[in-house]
Amino acid sequence: MTYRAIQVGTGGQGGRWCDTFLPPNVEAGLIDVVAAVDVNEDAHGNAVEHLGLDPADCYTDTETAFAEHDADFCTVVTPPWTHEEVVDAAVEHDLDVLSEKPIADTLAASVRIAEKVDRAGLKMGVTMSHRFDRDKTTVRRRLRSGEPGPLDYLVGRFTCNARTYGAWGAFRHDMDHPLLIEGAVHQLDFLADMAGAKCERLYADTWLPEWAEYEDDVQATVQMRFENGVRATWEGAKANATTLNGWGSDYLRAECRDETLVLDDREIERYPYDQASETVVGVADTDPEPVPLDEQDAWGNTWLVEQFVEWLDTGEPMATDVQSNLQSVALVEAAIESSERDEAVDPQALLADARESVEL
Repeated sequence: MTYRAIQVGTGGQGGRWCDTFLPPNVEAGLIDVVAAVDVNEDAHGNAVEHLGLDPADCYTDTETAFAEHDADFCTVVTPPWTHEEVVDAAVEHDLDVLSEKPIADTLAASVRIAEKVDRAGLKMGVTMSHRFDRDKTTVRRRLRSGEPGPLDYLVGRFTCNARTYGAWGAFRHDMDHPLLIEGAVHQLDFLADMAGAKCERLYADTWLPEWAEYEDDVQATVQMRFENGVRATWEGAKANATTLNGWGSDYLRAECRDETLVLDDREIERYPYDQASETVVGVADTDPEPVPLDEQDAWGNTWLVEQFVEWLDTGEPMATDVQSNLQSVALVEAAIESSERDEAVDPQALLADARESVEL
């Protein structure tokens, strides 16, 4: 069936939903966008131009849009600290929810949202677009195939030259924990997904070099240990002299029993284990073999909209349903706490504490 949607947020990233992510799903007959909301009336033009909405069906108030339109779900593409009020309105109007990451701006708010949605018997998914990029999906599918053998550990890198004020969007230069909140949310998420288990121990060391024009730390190293014994190391930086692996051009190395798998700037290579080369110290053991990227029609958020609709059709939750995605928020919260306390933190304990303390 075709599901009726109300797009909440049509400026900035919401504009990309209007012109890139939603239209293929509209054309495929999966969804019909019946209304749009943005506090900035100028941003309504994105919904009018790219989704064919009548200006009369564009609103500055979420509650009014929900009350005046019969819909099945809403999207939430607004600042994280506003997500809870949009979800509250969705719950009141019996709407399922597909939200941009993160669930909310804090772990406590994220837990509240997840509990409200569950109590209402509604569905809520979160769009972790990096995890469902073409390159990361190819790596994940190869790891899951078993061909590389058991996974031992992972290494990720996201390092950029964005040290001067405004280079990474002015608001990030003035906020607390910009790298962890605005950068690590995707990278830690897909590392945990590759590991295939919940993180049980996380240590983060963050700092601010004197030449970085930020109010808070923008360099970090993060160590993670997962319940299945897999380890991961992540390097993040926004104030380096050069960009080695910027936004969407991630570096990821997976060390497995039978091969080393390397993703670097959208290209993947595998180095198969060769026992005959073991004794040659300091010399590359084997030549790399290219790994072709997987083929399919949609990736990232466009694909995630498809996954959400499939959940509505079948009742089988998408991988990033709101309860599962609390793990992603917990990783960021654990990294912040670890950095502040200078000690390792258990993300699962943080999440359990948040669930116990939540008040609805």
